[in-house]
Amino acid sequence: MKVQILALLFSVFSLVSFSHAQEKLQDRSDWENIFREFDAQGTIVVADERTTTRSTSVYDESRAKKRYSPASTFKIPHTLFALDTGAVHDEFQVFKWDGVVRDFTAHNQDQDLRSAMRNSAVWVYELFAKEIGEDRARGYLRKLNYGNADPSTKHGDYWIDGNLAISACEQISFLRGLYRNELPFHVEHQRLVKDIMIVEAGRDWILRAKTGWDGRVGWWVGWVEWPTGPVFFALNIDTPKRMADLQKREAITRAILRSIEALPPKQYAQPRASYLKLGITFPARNRLSSFYFS
Repeated sequence: MKVQILALLFSVFSLVSFSHAQEKLQDRSDWENIFREFDAQGTIVVADERTTTRSTSVYDESRAKKRYSPASTFKIPHTLFALDTGAVHDEFQVFKWDGVVRDFTAHNQDQDLRSAMRNSAVWVYELFAKEIGEDRARGYLRKLNYGNADPSTKHGDYWIDGNLAISACEQISFLRGLYRNELPFHVEHQRLVKDIMIVEAGRDWILRAKTGWDGRVGWWVGWVEWPTGPVFFALNIDTPKRMADLQKREAITRAILRSIEALPPKQYAQPRASYLKLGITFPARNRLSSFYFS
């Protein structure tokens, strides 16, 4: 019975992904001014579903269809894999620091699922990958139709240094499935992943997102939830100046989202102290983990 249900969910997800894949992309060459302002080369796809006349806009469509290493944006589906296999049981399970001193101080401590996502603690996800194994990872990737679905690698982590690759357009398709709980995973696991993706919120909007960086290309993917519907986004840029370029990922995306009123002006963002009043509970965001690490 469980197999039949998962098969049905996968079929629905595949049909939804296929229908979205046929959407006509609206060219937004005018967004070049924003990329130029930040001296960046890249692409962004924005799928606005706040009205019945949904629109998907793109800057540099050719690049938006080109696949790159997902880097730490892969922590989104990877967490689903880990929950499904039992590599992690819930958001409270603690992973003891192995004592290896890494470049980012926040990595050098015990982690749980929330901190591992927030701090992009790669070593925790390396534990997950070891327990999941390449064969099961490949099976999950194929079920999700995630990029090229290839978890092989000659050295390093397959989502950073290996063969796994995904395009900005494909990121949008995956995020849409997660938003609607339509992925072939337990609904409670999808809801948990969305909860630990929260970056910030206002009285009537929530921003869920994840950064990524493989040393060459930087990502920021996610969506903004509004009462009228979500606005999905997937950006990637070249990072020739390496860490000096990483703050551009969010800066460019936020500027574009504000230009279409998918994010409010800066002064309307809620301070952390007000999150509880909004009924949202999650740890304070570590800005350095978002700006300077994968």
